[in-house]
Amino acid sequence: MPTSKIEERFMLTTTDDEIFINNFSEDVKIGLASESKYLPFVYFYDHIGSQLFEKICELPEYYPTRTETNILETNVDDIVSRFPKETALIELGSGSSTKTRILIETFLKHQSLAYYSPIDVSRQMLEESSYSLLKAYPNLEINAIAARYNEGIHQLNIQAAQRKLIIWLGSSIGNLGRSEVTTLLRHIQKIMLPNDRFLVGIDLQKDKTIIENAYNDSQGITAEFNLNLLTHVNRELGGNFNIEKFDHKAIYNEKVGRIEMYLISNIDQKVFIRDIELEVCFKANETIHTENSFKYSLDDIDTLAEKTGLYVEQQWFDPERFFSLNLFAPSID
Repeated sequence: MPTSKIEERFMLTTTDDEIFINNFSEDVKIGLASESKYLPFVYFYDHIGSQLFEKICELPEYYPTRTETNILETNVDDIVSRFPKETALIELGSGSSTKTRILIETFLKHQSLAYYSPIDVSRQMLEESSYSLLKAYPNLEINAIAARYNEGIHQLNIQAAQRKLIIWLGSSIGNLGRSEVTTLLRHIQKIMLPNDRFLVGIDLQKDKTIIENAYNDSQGITAEFNLNLLTHVNRELGGNFNIEKFDHKAIYNEKVGRIEMYLISNIDQKVFIRDIELEVCFKANETIHTENSFKYSLDDIDTLAEKTGLYVEQQWFDPERFFSLNLFAPSID
C-alpha cells in the first residue's frame, strides 16, 4: 500500500466507467458492422494490452523506442534549459512513463517541477506508473487523468501562471489520420499560452523493410498485442471470438506512407457479441483493420505545424534519422 505521504501527492481523475463501456460498445458495433471491418486502436490499451506494448518497446526490431530514448538522453539538458521557471509537465498517452523519467529527473535537478499530469486510457497503468514515480521522486506531484486525449485535455486543471510543456512521445501521433491529428493539434494549440511548448515524437519515413519488421517481430509479441483486442471485446462485451482462428498482419502502404495493421480470419466463421446483440460473419481471409501508423517526412511535419497554428522551434534526431523529436511553439498572430 502507498504511504499517506505519497497519496497526498497523487490525484486520479477518471472517465465514468459506464460512459467508457457505452463508447466501447458503440465503436465495436459500428466498426464490425461496416463493410470494411475495423476496430479503433484506442481499445488496444486495456491493462493486458498496455503491458504487451511495454514488451514491444523492448524488442530488437522495434526501433522507435530506443531511438527516441537516445534522442531524449542526448538532448534533455537542451530541452529543459528552455524552461527556466516552474513547469507543469503534461503527457498524452503516458503508458509506463519510462521515457518521461528522463525529463522528470532533469527538471527536478534544475528547477521546481510544478507537477506531472499523465493522460492515458488505462487507469491501472496510470496508478502503477504514478506510484512508481512518486516513490522515486519525493518532490513530485501527480495529477493523473484516465481518459482519451481530448477528454483528458478538457479535465486539465493548471494555474494560468504555470508554464506548460505538453509531451506526446512514442510516435503515437502516427496512429491518427491526417485530419484527426490536425483537429487534435488545433485543440492543443488553443490551450497553449505563448511560452508553452509541445514536444512530439514523430517516426520518419525510411526503408520499407525496417518499418515492416518493427510491426512483425520474430517473437510474435506484436501479434499477441493485436489479437488481445479481440480478447478485450470478449471480456468486456461478452464476445465469443476464438483467437486461434485469427492471424496478425502488418504491411507498409508506401503510397500513403503508413503501416496498416490487420486481424485476418483464417476460416469462414461467425462471431456473436452478446452485450451488443451483434452477429458478425467472416469469410476466410477477411480482415479487421485495427491500426495505422503514419510515417512523416520533414515537409509533412512543417505542413502539419502550419495548419494547426504552430511552428517547429527545434528538432532533434538520432544519428540514422529514423526518428525525430519536435518542439512546437504556438504561432504569434
